Amino acid sequence: MPEPWLVWSIVGLALIFDFINGFHDAANSIATIVSTRVLSPRAAVVWAAFFNFIAFLFFGLHVAKTIGKGTVEPEAVTLAVVTAGLIGSIFWNLLTWWFGIPSSSSHALVGGLAGAALVAKGPEALISKGLIKIGAFIFVSPLLGLALAFVIMTITYWLCRKSSPSRVSKLFKRLQFVSASAYSLGHGGNDAQKTMGIIFMVMVAAYPQDYGTLSEPPLWIVLACHAAMGLGTLMGGWRIVKTMGHKICKLQPVHGFAAETGGALTLYGATWLGIPVSTTHTITGAIVGVGTTRGIRAVKWGVAGRVLWAWILTIPCSAAVGALCWWIFSAFGWR
Repeated sequence: MPEPWLVWSIVGLALIFDFINGFHDAANSIATIVSTRVLSPRAAVVWAAFFNFIAFLFFGLHVAKTIGKGTVEPEAVTLAVVTAGLIGSIFWNLLTWWFGIPSSSSHALVGGLAGAALVAKGPEALISKGLIKIGAFIFVSPLLGLALAFVIMTITYWLCRKSSPSRVSKLFKRLQFVSASAYSLGHGGNDAQKTMGIIFMVMVAAYPQDYGTLSEPPLWIVLACHAAMGLGTLMGGWRIVKTMGHKICKLQPVHGFAAETGGALTLYGATWLGIPVSTTHTITGAIVGVGTTRGIRAVKWGVAGRVLWAWILTIPCSAAVGALCWWIFSAFGWR
């Protein structure tokens, strides 16, 4: 049985990842409502953090189960593997945050863990079904967010075609409170569960007699992860907010409402199916979908292209760092 201080240090590292996830992905929840000036930046992060935290009241733990038992074979999960995976994902999150690139914390976590497990136990350590499902949604979630936001925006244009611009703006400034809340719930419901799955992995590996028989993470893990994510969101990821809210396309309250609603619907469906998707990919796709209703030129495709490259590189880069960390651990006899 491992030393308790080691186990709880790794749990603490996972919560640090969750905190970083919160401020890295704060832009997903607040970029649209800040860029449309419906809320100030500080009010927006408080608003988003609250709904991030209470998300556990609305969603089951399907995503946590996928991460905890659907990506890496249980016998391949060791404390060294989990630690290496967390370091790989934290490294990539901080790097992309520094450069203001809206990459996926979810895929960084999956990549780091998969990379560490691969070098530790070989290809048989990976659960291909779960990883293929997660990989497929790299493309499905932004495309679905794009399509839903495009449809919602088109319907909204048609319904409001006889209304004055000032009246439309006033109405959707109010409605954006609803859509932003809905998206923040989806963000908390999907993203916080990934760290729950990781901590559950740690506790099962360390204390199989106590946690091995449980089908899902206990309440203390749920509350700790939502609290860590909520606190991270309070810090705000302002570098990424600028990219999401201003550089992809210009947004008004009506556009923010459509993007947040389309993104929220995508996240709710994925969370219900137990698929850990990228909230970053989802809201980026939704913003592009809204922009295309005003014509192809309304979207700054150069910025969108750089974001796409970050998506493609996230899993292999975080996996490489996770693998490197495991090799370093193993050189010192910790496997």
